Amino acid sequence: MQVTLIRPDMGHPADRLGVDESRMEPLQLAVLAALTPPDVEVALVDDRIDRIPYDRPTDLVGITVETFTARRAYQIAAEYRGRGVKVVMGGFHATLAPEEVAEHADAVYSGDAEGGWAEVLADAAAGRLRPRYDFPTGVGQGGVLPRRELFRGKDYLPLTLVQFSRGCPHGCHFCAIGAFFGQRVHTRPVAEVVAELEAARPRFVFFVDDNIVADRAAAKELFRALIPLKLRWVSQASTDMTEDGELMELMARSGCLGHVIGFESLDPATLRGMGKQVNLAAGAGYRRAIEVLRDHGLQTWAAFTVGHDEDTVDSVRALVDFALAQKFTFAAFNTLVPYPGTPLYRRLAREGRLLLGGRWWLHPDFRFNHATFVPARMTPEQLTEVAWEARARFASLGSRVRRFLEPRTNMRTPLRMALYWGYNGLFRRELVRKQGMTLGIQDGAGPGRAL
Repeated sequence: MQVTLIRPDMGHPADRLGVDESRMEPLQLAVLAALTPPDVEVALVDDRIDRIPYDRPTDLVGITVETFTARRAYQIAAEYRGRGVKVVMGGFHATLAPEEVAEHADAVYSGDAEGGWAEVLADAAAGRLRPRYDFPTGVGQGGVLPRRELFRGKDYLPLTLVQFSRGCPHGCHFCAIGAFFGQRVHTRPVAEVVAELEAARPRFVFFVDDNIVADRAAAKELFRALIPLKLRWVSQASTDMTEDGELMELMARSGCLGHVIGFESLDPATLRGMGKQVNLAAGAGYRRAIEVLRDHGLQTWAAFTVGHDEDTVDSVRALVDFALAQKFTFAAFNTLVPYPGTPLYRRLAREGRLLLGGRWWLHPDFRFNHATFVPARMTPEQLTEVAWEARARFASLGSRVRRFLEPRTNMRTPLRMALYWGYNGLFRRELVRKQGMTLGIQDGAGPGRAL
């Protein structure tokens, strides 16, 4: 039996491949391949890099679907199904919007792959593929090592992806992670993670955990085990980690370079409204938490969301002032996105504030980074423009030079200096290329906007 696993692109022009330079290994497909019985042949196709081999013989196609890749995933599925090939779709979007996905697939898989991927393959081989497979979320991988050989020859960032935990306990109303995992956190045995790292022998690691410090006791156990490996790694974490001195010390000793941290907003009312109570404990302006991060030499990739009901054009500009003053290694000013299945989406739908018919991810008029709902204190056009202004201002050359001059983080070592300039340059190029792009295959020359 031959199975083809596909990671769709968000979108790209019809005459060339994707615009995403920051593409990382599709870890979920390598895990899926590892869960596949050895007598089944597996091919991995990454739509960001590879031309989709529609004419290559295959018995089953598996597509992982996220909301931003749904339109492209459906285009790919239609081509295969038109050739008589069965298609199964899974992933976040398939779990949060299964009825929609069912319109484009022969089978929809919800939940974690570890629960029933073998059952799907057995059913497909026997010609009895069911339209729905529903399994719970839980501990990842179950002792298998991702089949990283499937990444060879593909142009990914020199960063090895590993997962220790899944889920996050915080109930942010806009977050698809919370909707998918139900605010539960599942951790793998530390010994399994160490064995995977020893097998991969990576230079740099990105722990793709939604919040690597969500279970502090488990995180400390992991960090202690990482110290002898002498790795350099980054992940995603929450501000409350700075309350635990032992956790921070172990983190720094284990080789952590920094984290993506969801600051989201400076306004306490906004944080309460979105359900991110954990950030309120960080103190006014996050200054205490930021000082702890600096004291441990950790570079910070700060994530903000703009478009909440309390936000105005002026408050977004003040957010940029704050990010510049803190000299963050990087900051993202993400236009608030109502993902299906989230409390935010349901509320905006009830209030009649969703644009583009609600299913913005499928609408031909959708443009990346444009507002998909009516904000409370701005027009959609104002939100789109001020968010672009924030990104452009933070990515400017003057900003990059001034932010670099932070001795405890960005200037701490030659490695951190190189990471600073490399990532900021990459982000600026991505910012220009993706702004305003459509989803799926595009007929025109492609997106882009001048800084």
